[in-house]
Amino acid sequence: MAFLRRQEERLAVRLLAWRYQKMNLPVPPPPKLEGQAHNLVNDAHRIARETGGNVLSIIKEMIEDLKKKEG
Repeated sequence: MAFLRRQEERLAVRLLAWRYQKMNLPVPPPPKLEGQAHNLVNDAHRIARETGGNVLSIIKEMIEDLKKKEG
């Protein structure tokens, strides 16, 4: 299970970095980006448990929501 969680966090880091670049914002340093990804994955798992949704879909939606909040 830990392997999958690490893979989800790595994906979230890449998606977050891509989103920052696409919004022309400076990409935070790796430790901060990893912390954001960790929190994002934890929240996605919590939401998936509550709703029965797909974790990766939830992660993508949450990152899209970040764009709307900051943009």
